[in-house]
Amino acid sequence: MKIIWSPLAIDRISEIAEYISQDNPSASVKWIDDIFAKIEQLNEFPESGRIVPETSRNNIRELIYGNYRIVYLIESEQISILTVRYFKQILPSEEIS
Repeated sequence: MKIIWSPLAIDRISEIAEYISQDNPSASVKWIDDIFAKIEQLNEFPESGRIVPETSRNNIRELIYGNYRIVYLIESEQISILTVRYFKQILPSEEIS
């Protein structure tokens, strides 16, 4: 399956990495590498994430990576990464529509 990143997801990854790099630039690079590796697993196991609790849609799922939720949409030919959020934040509906 092809993995597509939404502009919002890219912005969130950049913001989080920038925040981490303020204290530890090498940790920021490792975090980015690790999160991309986690997402690549979706190629083989697209339904490995849990259904997002804020919605009952079976095709909107999330992976948990550390303190972050990686929210994605499973479509017939691709997986769309919708957003990345801190796990304690409520997921606004506009980020998954």
